[in-house]
Amino acid sequence: MSKRSAQEMNNENLQVLEVVNCESGGELERQSAHPYAFQVSGPRNVPSINWKDLINSSWKNSNYRRTVIACFIQAVYLLELDRQENRTKENALAPNWWIPFKYKCVDTLIDQRDGSTFGAVFEWDRSAALSDFVLLRPSGAPRAVLALRGTLLKSTTIRRDIEDDLRFLTWESLKGSCRFSSTLDALKSISEKYGSSNVCIAGHSLGAGFALQVGKALAKEGILVDTHLFNPPSVSLASSLRGVGEKAVIVWKKLRSMLPSGDNDSNNNNEAKSIKLGSKRWIPHLYVNNSDYICCRYTDPEKNEAEKENDETSVTSATPMEQCEAKLFVFSKGKQKFLEAHGLEQWWSEELELQKALHGSKLISRQLKSLYTVPTPPA
Repeated sequence: MSKRSAQEMNNENLQVLEVVNCESGGELERQSAHPYAFQVSGPRNVPSINWKDLINSSWKNSNYRRTVIACFIQAVYLLELDRQENRTKENALAPNWWIPFKYKCVDTLIDQRDGSTFGAVFEWDRSAALSDFVLLRPSGAPRAVLALRGTLLKSTTIRRDIEDDLRFLTWESLKGSCRFSSTLDALKSISEKYGSSNVCIAGHSLGAGFALQVGKALAKEGILVDTHLFNPPSVSLASSLRGVGEKAVIVWKKLRSMLPSGDNDSNNNNEAKSIKLGSKRWIPHLYVNNSDYICCRYTDPEKNEAEKENDETSVTSATPMEQCEAKLFVFSKGKQKFLEAHGLEQWWSEELELQKALHGSKLISRQLKSLYTVPTPPA
């Protein structure tokens, strides 16, 4: 058998290299064409952080801030999808959703029940910033962001996600979930590390429900963290029953007012007294879509003064209601399909036109009023 010439061997090696390059190139092409790839579905025309931000920070622009924070939440969704689909560091989709903004993922929050990723901590990446001659963190840019995803309808996560959805739907509380305690511990940790004024928590859908309740829990301890809630859940059985109960109380008080009064002093003693806390207030940012039936109840207006005067149950809480504040941004685009109205992608769309709600929100007032008043202890 004759020996192969050196030329033939070189030709075979070149063919092997061509096959390898084609396979790797094909993988990169498939990754770049993925519907969740940053260059496919990510925001357009978002300015890159550079040395000019030291003079005029992009983070002071509310649209830029909302866009970047929404991208961090999308990254959490993709961290879990990358895990489920066994993507490696080389072809993972998630990193491209935080790297352009000079942040790095330093920790992930894992659900102990199914091992899924439901949250992540992103910190300012000083090394990446220095490579683009950004010597300091731009004004307004948080040192750390804790982002939480919502429900992911995949076989490995749907059970526990729906379990927490039903928990909120039934009780309007997520404190019984292991995700609540994990999120609270993580937020406390980064707040102690960087200071609460340098930290942000954000979530979408179910994640927004956790962010709201964890942020409120810390606010009760005097730790006020910047909070951004995208499509937060507003519908629950507990809320509906509470509304029925409030109406029953109103009817009973009207009937009782028609009866002879036995002791005026006892009525006076029943008047609620409150202790106003400090002047600092926790003011979360809420982003809701009128066509999204999960979060649209946040747009229900608070009662006007005439209604409050007629409602005896509201007299005792009038003062704390005035203390309750949130920045409510409403997106209204006519009639939309639910998946479009509830989706996260809308919040970095170029066509997005937000209206800041000027009226008070009945639901926000009810959720936040306990932060600023506490019952006076009996003498």
